[in-house]
Amino acid sequence: MENFDAKREDAIIKFNFPTGHFPERLDRYIGHNPKLKITRNRIQKLIENGLVTVDGKGALHNHILKGGEAIIVNLAPPLDVHILPEEIPLEIIFEDDYLLVVNKPAGMVTHPGAGNFKGTLVNALLHYSKRLSRVQGFDRPGLVHRLDKNTSGLIIVAKNDDIHLELQQQFQQKTIKKTYWALICGHMKQESGIIDLPIGRSPKDRKKMAVTHQKGRKAITGYKLLERFRLYDLLEINLLTGRTHQIRVHFAHLGHPILGDSEYGGRQKWHRGIFSQDRKLAIEALEIMSRQALHAKSLNFIHPVSHKIISLDSLLPQDFRNLLDLLKHE
Repeated sequence: MENFDAKREDAIIKFNFPTGHFPERLDRYIGHNPKLKITRNRIQKLIENGLVTVDGKGALHNHILKGGEAIIVNLAPPLDVHILPEEIPLEIIFEDDYLLVVNKPAGMVTHPGAGNFKGTLVNALLHYSKRLSRVQGFDRPGLVHRLDKNTSGLIIVAKNDDIHLELQQQFQQKTIKKTYWALICGHMKQESGIIDLPIGRSPKDRKKMAVTHQKGRKAITGYKLLERFRLYDLLEINLLTGRTHQIRVHFAHLGHPILGDSEYGGRQKWHRGIFSQDRKLAIEALEIMSRQALHAKSLNFIHPVSHKIISLDSLLPQDFRNLLDLLKHE
C-alpha cells in the first residue's frame, strides 16, 4: 500500500523492455507495468512533460518499444512546486481505514494548479491524513474524481493506491452513482429525459467546453424534475459519463443554463431579465446564489474491501437552501 509523499526516494522508476517481447506502445507498456500504479491520464501527462525517457531520450506516447530499451519514469514533482498541508476544516461524511468522503464547499478548488497551491481540498487533505493514494500524481493525492470550484458536494478520497484503482474502475464501469441537484433557468419541456450530446473544447474559447460534433466525446446526462418554480426548474441529475463541465454545458446548450453560472450564461442572460415582469425575482435569486446552483448531493458505490453498498447523502449548502426558500415563498 503506497501513501503520498512528494519526497520519496523511489520516485524515479527504472526498468527495461524485455528483449524478444512483442512490440508495444510506450504508454500501454507503462500502464501495465507492475512497478507503477498510475492512471492513464497521469501517464500521458508524464510523457508530455518529458518525465519519461527511453534510452535517455524523451519519447512520444505512441513510441513503439521493440526490445531491450531502458525506460525511466520520474514521478517526482517539479522542484519549484510545493504543496503544503493546511489546517482547513473538512466536513467528513464517511471514513474508514480505506477511504473517506468529503462534502466540499462551493468556492474551494479541488486540487492545486495554474499557480494556485493554497487553500485547496488537497491542502486540507494533506493536513488531515498522511495516508493518501498517489495514483493521480503529486498534486492530486487521494482524489478519485473532482468537482468544479463553485460546485459543492461529495467527493471520494482514497487512502491507498489499490483502493484508488478499484474505485476508479467502478467509475469506468459506471457502477458508482453520483446524483446532483441543480436549479436551471426556465423550464424543461419534458419532466425527465436523457441528454446525449458530445462535449469537447469550445472552438470559440479554449478555456470553455461546448457541445461539438467534430471533436467532442460522448456525453450522456439523465435528469428528472423535482420541483417547478415560476422561473426555474429544480432537477435531479445523474451522469452516465464524466466529461468536464458536462452538466453545465448540456443544460446551457439547451437554453437552460444553471442559475448563477457566469461561465455558461446562468448570470448574464438572466440578470438582464428575460422575462421583464420577473426581473425583480431573477435579481433576488442571483443575489443569493453567487455561484452555479449545482450540488453533488449523493453517492452510491460498492466498498472495495467489504463489498457492501455504501449510500451517502448530503444536505444542500446554506445558499442553495436560502434560494429554494425564496422561490417557494415568492
